[in-house]
Amino acid sequence: MTHCEEHHINPKMVPRTEEEIESIIKRLKRIEGQVRGVQKMVEDNRYCIDILVQISAIQAALNKVGLNLLERHVNHCVSKAIHEGSGEESIRELMDVIKQFSK
Repeated sequence: MTHCEEHHINPKMVPRTEEEIESIIKRLKRIEGQVRGVQKMVEDNRYCIDILVQISAIQAALNKVGLNLLERHVNHCVSKAIHEGSGEESIRELMDVIKQFSK
């Protein structure tokens, strides 16, 4: 990690491992490919239902990535905050993002 990258890490955060980062990036690239596929389907004037099924699959994949990040956040960052005595703030922040995530 370069010195510049270190400034982007939130002090409340438990940094992700290289494996965690690679896994998330791999999933997001797969989703990116799915989105490009839907764009191609629209360009090719494909049947609406086929496009909607693919959009649903993309939403499910994004939800899965989000839930995995949420779970990791609770198990690492929120847990750390609780042990350090700043759990209330971390839980409030977590609840705000859960509300946003569930819209």
